Amino acid sequence: MLATLQERMGAKVVTDPAVLEAHGRDRNYPQGRPPQAVVFAESVADVQEALRWVRENGVAVIPYGAGSSFEGQLTPLGPALSLDLSRMKRILSVRPEDFLVEVEPGLTREELNAALAEAGLFFPVDPGANATLGGMASTNASGTTTVRYGGMRHNIAEIDVVLASGELLTLGRPVRKTSSGYDLKDLFIGSAGTLGIITRLVLRVYPLPASVHTLRVFFPGLREASQASYRVMASGLPVARLELLDELSIGFINRDLGRDYPEKPALFVEFHSSNVQAGAEEARLAEQLMREAGALDIATASSPEEREAQWEARHNFYWAIVRAYPGRIYYGTDTAVPLARITELVMYAQQLLTEMSLPGCIVGHVGDGNFHTMIPIQRDQWEQAEEYSLRLTRRALDLGGTASGEHGIGLVKKRFMREEHGAAVEWMRQIKSLFDPQNLLNPGKIF
Repeated sequence: MLATLQERMGAKVVTDPAVLEAHGRDRNYPQGRPPQAVVFAESVADVQEALRWVRENGVAVIPYGAGSSFEGQLTPLGPALSLDLSRMKRILSVRPEDFLVEVEPGLTREELNAALAEAGLFFPVDPGANATLGGMASTNASGTTTVRYGGMRHNIAEIDVVLASGELLTLGRPVRKTSSGYDLKDLFIGSAGTLGIITRLVLRVYPLPASVHTLRVFFPGLREASQASYRVMASGLPVARLELLDELSIGFINRDLGRDYPEKPALFVEFHSSNVQAGAEEARLAEQLMREAGALDIATASSPEEREAQWEARHNFYWAIVRAYPGRIYYGTDTAVPLARITELVMYAQQLLTEMSLPGCIVGHVGDGNFHTMIPIQRDQWEQAEEYSLRLTRRALDLGGTASGEHGIGLVKKRFMREEHGAAVEWMRQIKSLFDPQNLLNPGKIF
């Protein structure tokens, strides 16, 4: 079967064992399974050709970007083709007058922002990893800046998708609002490649803020830090990032990066303001609020270099864990709850780690109600970590929350779909069958 594909697509079809192994797993799912081949698509026509072959041969296809996802989205459950879109990475147009940029899916967010800087613009969605924009759309990624700018769904105006049939659709419009027809665009965002393959995106971009003020604030305990996060959100200050790190997380960062941060629960906070004078006053009010909330220590990162170092520390957290516990599985939870319940769930997560004797850290985007517990486990601890996730997620659902704030469902979280969505899951299945009647697009994920 592969011979036919190789005849049609030549050197774009790769069967090297090392390449196959890398494309058969993501960051945290314990099992991997190499695909039969990897197709490095360079155009929409390549995507359509690969889909023609999978239809003819009844083989699954899994879209691949940077491989930075969690939850088992990339793991094949049977014979599969990996469709790598990382070579489709052109910036097709920049429209500063409309605050829009048109890109291919393999472009990474860091590559995009480097190109936008000359125009005084930036794309705000920042999940930490240098993920591809198509991959970020496929999981509806968000991250540290969601509290002000929203996640991927909020920042995508238009997409092109290739369906399992090979048909190319353009969904959405490059406008700020529309009331025209069903919103099919948002249906594909977050679908993890189970409904179609995204081949083009029109993204919303923003002017670089005139004033940026960044704080590191340390508290006596996790409860005080999480309560302070709610007070910041209730203050009306222009919060752009609001990140919680527990004392263990800070310790890993210190040892990995050679920092000397106080090893106490912390909030890393950033405010984006429209002018320098307003920013200075907002910074003063923020520091006052933090002290009233019980802060032990407040450090200001005033220069761009200091700010970059602070967010490097936050983004480096995952790799600090990996380097501290080499060779383990890094099990992550991804619960989100209404803002008023965030302290309750954070404290439950910490209590549960102690109760179950698991070596986990708590970090997260508490400004939007989302946080993660990262647990480095041995392979024989997978069931214990699953039990932890089960109990934490059920508590989040009881509080009106969700099983996945930003990572997606994949294989790991699909057992919570019925509890969260009830009868709507059957309608989701029908939508899947409508767009993918042969069940070829990343099958076995979400449901």
